[in-house]
Amino acid sequence: MIDYLSGNIAEASPAVAVIECAGVGYEVNITLLDFPQLQSAQTARLYIHESIREDAHVLFGFLTKRARELFRLLIGVSGVGPNTARLILSAMTADQVESSIAGGNDAALKAVKGIGAKTAQRIIVDLKDKIKVADSTLISSQPVVSEAYEEALAALTTLGFNPVQCRKALNKIFSEGKASSTEEAVRLAIKML
Repeated sequence: MIDYLSGNIAEASPAVAVIECAGVGYEVNITLLDFPQLQSAQTARLYIHESIREDAHVLFGFLTKRARELFRLLIGVSGVGPNTARLILSAMTADQVESSIAGGNDAALKAVKGIGAKTAQRIIVDLKDKIKVADSTLISSQPVVSEAYEEALAALTTLGFNPVQCRKALNKIFSEGKASSTEEAVRLAIKML
């Protein structure tokens, strides 16, 4: 079992990074939230989850052990495979996922592409006792989910802004009630970015 890979970043795309270790390049599936840090780095250490199937050995890599453990908890839920878990961790930070689960916020999980109401509720029911989050974290990192939020995020990422920075800006804008429409949110977020 591979615990982590540490080496030079030979290639990095939003979904996959190639880490060169002792002359061997390992293709590792990554999250969208980890990509900006890997893209700008020369070397990296990725904590690995290895998925062995009949037709392939697939590596999933994370910048923190905490994200890897959360990934492993998610794939333990019936109906949530490795790619679905990676989508969740690409759309939300580990703090946000844990806060959503601990707070029973199925709307935040349903906002992730491919997650339906039943799956979101199953994740919350199965993992609520396994996730421990401080009360202050529940309030501060609870993702803001609305149609205007999602439209503004899509518009900003289409314009080429970093998705992680966009989420931070939009969370602040919507949690403080500064925007009432998608257009207003985009305008305010551009000023912040």
